[in-house]
Amino acid sequence: MNEQLPVCVIGAGVSGLTTVKQFLDRDVEFDAFEMGSDIGGNWRYDNDSGRSPAYASLHIDTSKGRFAYGDLDMPREWPVYLHHTQVIEYLDNYAETFGLKDHIEFRIRVVSVRPQDNGWEVTTRGLATGKESTKLYRAVIVASGHHWDPIIPASDGLFEGETMHAHTYRTPYRFIGKDVVVVGIGNTGADIASELSWHAKSVTISTRSGAHILPRYLFGRPLDSFSTRLTSRLPLNVQRTVYRMLLYMARGSQESYGFPIPDAPILSQHPTVSADVLALVKDGQVHVRGGISRFTSDEVIFVDGKRTRADVVIYATGYRISFPFLDGDVFASDDNKVKLYKQVVPVDMPGLFFIGLIQPVGALPPLAEQQARWVCQLLGGASLPSSGEMRAEVITDAFECAERYQDRPRHTIQVDYWPYLDSMRDLCDTYDEAQSNIE
Repeated sequence: MNEQLPVCVIGAGVSGLTTVKQFLDRDVEFDAFEMGSDIGGNWRYDNDSGRSPAYASLHIDTSKGRFAYGDLDMPREWPVYLHHTQVIEYLDNYAETFGLKDHIEFRIRVVSVRPQDNGWEVTTRGLATGKESTKLYRAVIVASGHHWDPIIPASDGLFEGETMHAHTYRTPYRFIGKDVVVVGIGNTGADIASELSWHAKSVTISTRSGAHILPRYLFGRPLDSFSTRLTSRLPLNVQRTVYRMLLYMARGSQESYGFPIPDAPILSQHPTVSADVLALVKDGQVHVRGGISRFTSDEVIFVDGKRTRADVVIYATGYRISFPFLDGDVFASDDNKVKLYKQVVPVDMPGLFFIGLIQPVGALPPLAEQQARWVCQLLGGASLPSSGEMRAEVITDAFECAERYQDRPRHTIQVDYWPYLDSMRDLCDTYDEAQSNIE
């Protein structure tokens, strides 16, 4: 690696911003590129990058304190669960406070990233001019996110109504008077179904495996306030028992609302957090069915033989992990499975790093912040284990993830907030302590 060369940062969303901040703090020379005309990534509504899935009513599903970066608090007067406009205001404040925007080139698409003997060759294209340029870097930081390439299940092609992915959903008003089927019961599917229940003629959720529905508040406290370092260290079966008891005391059984619980135990899926969907199901405003068997021209037929009329089918079925600027021999994500040491480092591609390529049970910004801090240290001389040791840990992590979570595309990059945060902090603190001893 030629240490005289700069570093390339791709993306200026939650992960890219904190990477830029960490690099500025440590005097790392870099170029940062963003497809959109402003920062914020997924959180900027109708981002002209074309990649934001934000809908008009979107709120974060973690409390504001957990969402904040470590070096900029949220305003005390803001609500616990922020609207996406407040997330953007916070990110704008973060960028303004630390002078980040002046160091980011906007409306630039990264066309290709290729390894060379002495670094990484990055080709970019200006979206306003169409002009391409190529430059050599000592390292590349991919912080461009993974919620942009929608997964739409194959169908038999008989359905004559509208089909769309939740990625393009914005407001409920054009669905007034229509029969809508929402496929998937993650956070987005639950949000869209709940919102449409007040506007559409009918709303039906189709879910193959069900979900454990968690409220935003338990006993007047934000849900994630019950997740602490202490509770994260309890045996998994104890954590599950505690959550089942708390949920039952707070709202009764999920089945009593007419929403079946999945066979998989709680904490084996990414949680679905919704303030409304259970009550709407109980009140008959939202219906729940199993997986889809087939379509007719105007109906959806479910695996149990039941059917419902549909004008629109909205697939809230997640995203492929996809980076078009990386060739398959550089980075592969078959079945959404990636092989990264500490979810950051490709073992056999020195100088390539990923920030934010995780699905945390909790907020992303503090985790991305620690990832970026660690990458700064690696670029500054911190050492990695041998390739064999890293490869062994990648295999172990993948096995443990598969043992813990359901086999679903969204779970392949799942991490638990506190254990992962602490592991990244330990890596960073160990290096800082070693450097202090040298000095």
